[in-house]
Amino acid sequence: MAQMIETDADIEKVRVFELAAELFGVLATPMRLRILSALCDKEKSVTQLLQEIDTTQPNLSQHLNLLYRAGVLAKRKDGTQVIYRVQSEKAVTLCRTVCTQIAIEMDEPGTISAAERLSPRIS
Repeated sequence: MAQMIETDADIEKVRVFELAAELFGVLATPMRLRILSALCDKEKSVTQLLQEIDTTQPNLSQHLNLLYRAGVLAKRKDGTQVIYRVQSEKAVTLCRTVCTQIAIEMDEPGTISAAERLSPRIS
């Protein structure tokens, strides 16, 4: 019985890592991070996002759809427009924290020790 409980716990640990990797995969493109950044403060239509983000409408829609399916974004219709907003504030907080840390490392590369860097490629 103890063997079975330990196995169930191990399976749950593996599932946690799988779900974390899935979220990191969703967030693993610069375009999706830019979309999240653009939507941090308020909801926007696809047209408004295209004015802020230099890409094509089909490419933007593909990324928006993936973020929506992953539960990171929510959407609603307003006439013919689709309006997107952040659904997962935790995902946005994660992205903001990582991007802010990397920006600090880029601005002040000599002041942060290698052990404290998030991005080892910045020196």
